[in-house]
Amino acid sequence: MGALRRNRLLPAVAVAVAAVGVVACEPGGLSTMSVAHTTDEAATAEIQRRDVDVRWLTCTAQYKDDKKAGAVAAVDCRGRTADGRAITVEGRITRAVDGACVRGDLTAVVGRKQLFRVSGLGDCKSATPSPVKPSGSAAPGARPTVTVTVTVTETVGSGGAGK
Repeated sequence: MGALRRNRLLPAVAVAVAAVGVVACEPGGLSTMSVAHTTDEAATAEIQRRDVDVRWLTCTAQYKDDKKAGAVAAVDCRGRTADGRAITVEGRITRAVDGACVRGDLTAVVGRKQLFRVSGLGDCKSATPSPVKPSGSAAPGARPTVTVTVTVTETVGSGGAGK
């Protein structure tokens, strides 16, 4: 039975790894999926670093103008804290390293209070940022895309038994 489960799981894992590899190595710039995912991860880490317990955060990214070199990706993130306050992160991304960092103009609001306004999130020192531009942007008739990502933070209690 264990071997049967493993054999069913292996192809699914291979497809997931291949999909991540395609997104990370996409030539000609980062996809909206990469921009949304990287912003989601970096924003969640920064919000939590500022002692706010993030329950979930979801980000979308969309290119504003895919016909210009160095296009700008608009990012819109929404979420909730563990105590139920609304989280919003909005801004424009001009440069990015897939999975490592984003650069541009980002503002985070938790509840009704601005938590930060920054020109970048994440560690770009580990890699050279690439201009954010839609893949295939040189193709005539290319259209902007929208991508949604979701990060859910789950806290597992100690579950210790009473006396």
